[in-house]
Amino acid sequence: ARCAGVSARAPSPAAFQAARSFAVRIQTTVNKKRDMRRRTAWNAAGFGFTMLGICWAMIPLYEMYCQSSGSGQTGGLDIHKDYGPPPSDDPKVSERYIRLEFAGTTGGDLKWKFFPEQKRLLLAPGETALAFYKAINETDRPVIGMSVYHVIPPEAGIYFNKIQCFCFEEQLLNPREEVDMPVFFFIDPEFAYDPRFDQVEQITLSYVFFESDSKVPDEYANLNLTQAKRSELAPPVLGAPIPAQA
Repeated sequence: ARCAGVSARAPSPAAFQAARSFAVRIQTTVNKKRDMRRRTAWNAAGFGFTMLGICWAMIPLYEMYCQSSGSGQTGGLDIHKDYGPPPSDDPKVSERYIRLEFAGTTGGDLKWKFFPEQKRLLLAPGETALAFYKAINETDRPVIGMSVYHVIPPEAGIYFNKIQCFCFEEQLLNPREEVDMPVFFFIDPEFAYDPRFDQVEQITLSYVFFESDSKVPDEYANLNLTQAKRSELAPPVLGAPIPAQA
């Protein structure tokens, strides 16, 4: 059946071809957009994995740099060299003395006093030495600090060996606490054979302390001098001793 007054007839081949071409163009556009979205997603994922790999690789590369240059924070890793005693019969080593200067300061917003307790030491390559730094927490709260060290000249850092050092770990200081921090070290005897340092008579060891973003342990978190309260209890009254009878 057909509506009155309307004649039914089949579309012409030209109209059918035009409609088909239009549908093909629409589908092609949809496919292109879908492919573009897929490529964008894959590119973003690839970029993210690439950046993650670079960040992961930076950790060992930084450690290698610290080992080779003698600068940077150790971050708790035992990357110092093992102790090797100097050849005692070689005057090139045993008679070569180096003046070691010490420096220390704080960086960022760290409210500490930090300084070396000795200005300089005189030692020969291979000779072990012990130096001290002093740190004072001037705040009313517990603070965790971490240190970064530098050796000047930087090329001498590969010969500077720390056996024990406060820089191996983060340091927690209680409110108004004052501590002595040791550095037990020696200069590798190979320093005396390196022609780059034939005219070098002084090495400077410098530390900079920064406040760490590590969380203060719970048992220390409430240790705040500003929260202290005056006791209401009076001290006991002690009477004078009764003299002994003659």
